[in-house]
Formats: sequence, structure tokens, C-alpha cells
Amino acid sequence: MEKTNLSEKKQAEEVAVKKTSPAYRIIKRVFDFVSSFLLGIVILIPLLLIAAIIPIKDFGNPIYRQKRVGKDGKPLYIYKFRSMKNKADDLLLWLTKEQLESYRREYKLDDDPRLIGYRKAGDGARCFGGVLRNTSLDELPQILVKICILGNMSVIGPRPILESELHENYSPEEQKLLLSVKPGLTGYWQAYARNDVGYGNHGRQDMELYYVKNQSLLLDVRILFKTVETVLCRRGAK
Repeated sequence: MEKTNLSEKKQAEEVAVKKTSPAYRIIKRVFDFVSSFLLGIVILIPLLLIAAIIPIKDFGNPIYRQKRVGKDGKPLYIYKFRSMKNKADDLLLWLTKEQLESYRREYKLDDDPRLIGYRKAGDGARCFGGVLRNTSLDELPQILVKICILGNMSVIGPRPILESELHENYSPEEQKLLLSVKPGLTGYWQAYARNDVGYGNHGRQDMELYYVKNQSLLLDVRILFKTVETVLCRRGAK
């Protein structure tokens, strides 16, 4: 009986992936290109300003590059403004035992001491690096590079995640489903839950997979407006 249920679940997921029409995919790509191109023109000066400020605050490359998993499991390198201090990937250097355990569960922290400008407990929301994240300004380089030029990300889609994050939190069937679409600059989980829903109770996974199974122009528009509201209300990502 268990094998039958798993088989039926897998078939249902495959059907969910196939239901998007060619028209939807074309419209979505056109929107991605046009919106990212126009927005790229608007944000050009802020891009240059932020790129100049980061090395002043914390000497080094203003751009942070990290390998994630893209559509169909292909490697995807994300490019963000660096919101963290140099050597932030050395977790043992910065985090307490409790913080390390929390990060390894959820891949984020409520009050991250690695953020640029962080000096004392509670600074995570107001230091320079925290402001970059809370306003999503750290994501600006993705708009021109990943969405407009390379096209391997979309404006709306599941968040691009680490390979370890993928294997630890998604079953093989869920991984196949999640990776059947392009990752997004924002998405259903990020817009509607962001800091409130994590991997622990499978909540984040359910929200990301909900989007994949229910893709539509209407849902994309809802997520886009909700993202704007979330950013303006400064319910920042961690």
C-alpha cells in the first residue's frame, strides 16, 4: 500500500509540473526580461553607490558569489551585494554553539553577527548589512545578471538554495518537483512567510512546492504585490 501511495504521489506531482502552458512560460520570460531590463536602468546609480560603500564599511569585494542549485539541478551561481563581513562562511569563527545549531537547521539567523556593521546583540536588524538584507537591496545584482542577461532565474519562483539545503529538507520526489522550474528573485514562501516559516515543520517546503504545483499569472501577480508590501513594511529576510 505504501509503494502504491508513493507512486500515486509522484504521478500527481509530475502532472502538476506539466500543466503550465507554453503561453504562460513565454509571457513569464518576456515579463522577466522587460521588467529586469527597465528596472536595471532605474537602479544603475544605486548599484554603483552600494558597490562603492561596501568596501568602505568592510574592505573587500562588494559582490558575494555562491553556488546554488538551479533548474533541472544545474549549478547556479548567485551574485549579491555582500551584506556580511569577510570570512563570513567560516561559521565557527563567528557563531556560538546555539547559533550554529540554529543556522544548520534553518540556514538563517534572527540576529546574525556576521553582518557588516554588527557590533552588539540586536544589531542584526539595523546595521548596514542588516539594512541591505531587510530592504532586499542585496539582491539587486541578480536583476541584471541572472534574470535579464542569463535568464536562468525568474522574477517569481522558489528561492535558489544550497545543494546541502536541498538534500536535507526535500525528498527525492520533492527535489525533482522543486527543480522543475527556474528559481526566483522572490517567491511564494519569501513573500508570505519570510521570517515566520522554516524547514522544521516542513512549512517552507510546502510553500515552495505549492507555488510549483499552482503556477499561474494570477499567482505571480499576487506574489509580486505581496513582495512589494513585505519590503516596504521591512519584514526583512534573514
